[in-house]
Amino acid sequence: MQISPSFYLVLSIFLAISPLPALGQSKAKLTIEEIQRIGLEANGLVQAARSQVNIAKAGVVAASAFLNPEVTVTAGPDSNRYSLAITGPTSMQRSLTVNQPIENPYMRSARIDASEAGVDASRASLDQVRADLAAQLRVRAYELMLRLEQATIEQGIYDLLENLRNRIAANVERGEIARFELIRAETELQSAANRAQAAHLTAQRARVMLLQLTAGAIPIDFEISGSLKDPILLPPLTELREQVPKVNPEVVRLQAEQERASHRISQEKASVLPQISVLYTNYQDAQFTSNIAGASVRIPIWYRRRGEIDTAIYDSARIRETLEFRRYEISQLFEAAWQALQIAQRRVDLFEGGLIKEAENVVQVAQTAYRFGERGLIEFLDSQRILRGILSDSMQARFELQTAAAEIDRIRAHYPKELVSE
Repeated sequence: MQISPSFYLVLSIFLAISPLPALGQSKAKLTIEEIQRIGLEANGLVQAARSQVNIAKAGVVAASAFLNPEVTVTAGPDSNRYSLAITGPTSMQRSLTVNQPIENPYMRSARIDASEAGVDASRASLDQVRADLAAQLRVRAYELMLRLEQATIEQGIYDLLENLRNRIAANVERGEIARFELIRAETELQSAANRAQAAHLTAQRARVMLLQLTAGAIPIDFEISGSLKDPILLPPLTELREQVPKVNPEVVRLQAEQERASHRISQEKASVLPQISVLYTNYQDAQFTSNIAGASVRIPIWYRRRGEIDTAIYDSARIRETLEFRRYEISQLFEAAWQALQIAQRRVDLFEGGLIKEAENVVQVAQTAYRFGERGLIEFLDSQRILRGILSDSMQARFELQTAAAEIDRIRAHYPKELVSE
């Protein structure tokens, strides 16, 4: 993967502003759950999704509102067309008309139900954003632990090779071994230094990515209270298979949208019924006062909203088909995540079943044999490379195990909800 130059600029700024730890000052240690809680509170995408829920709630208020009356006031003087002897004196005419629409109760109920279903859909979207972010925070936290352990191993290898190089240099000065051995040791030492520096920068990159997800709400020099060997706590497979299609946020959101589309169909069908408005008019002139009451009925004769009804029906069908497909697709995503979990667990068991211990014993034997001159430098370096590769693969397997578990929790929207403030 190619990294943009802007990332190195951000990383250099991060390294430049990182404060040196003061004497006696302990770094902040955070658990995975605490990092998730901080990220779920500070991340802007979560806040935007929460605002969307509030918008949907405001839509329910708007849908529940009653129609306002329409008031019309007119006034004006009379103008004489004939002489005053015939018409008499002029007067002022005043008219007040009130028009109160009476809303169809079926259409009103369907509109309110559709708005409430929209609130449920927005809440499911918020839950989806939270689940995705919680999984990302968990994966990034374990990635940081992985990179830090890799950096520690590379630094240990560098220290070992540096000690070995110093001993070889002393032997070369005494004339006990050829200078070629020193050149080889210095080459290996430089390679180890490059690997250690790259591992350190990779760890800092993982730290920056975790800080980015939390919007900088955690200290820069924080430490994670945990390890790649944290236990995986998941329900049995049969229980998960029943749980995922019911609690997955995307499935829940599509179900809410399906319900909202169904209410929209009812709303459009109810709008075909005649619309009634109650009228009242008060008229006054110089001689009379009139009070007139009546009703206005809008009858859908020429157009019965067939286009709007068909649109709502087809939209409901679209959502229903999407729901069925996504329900199946999410179940397959869960099965793939479960298989990845099992594969990673087998790899972990393989490495911890004695493979790492055997490689460590080989390195110790090769190192002892090299000290006594029974083996050359190449044999010792080869054994050390094998151990480094096995340790790296073991840590990668542990990381993949945690990643698969985080993916399963993301699919079933399992995150510390009790730590999230509403």
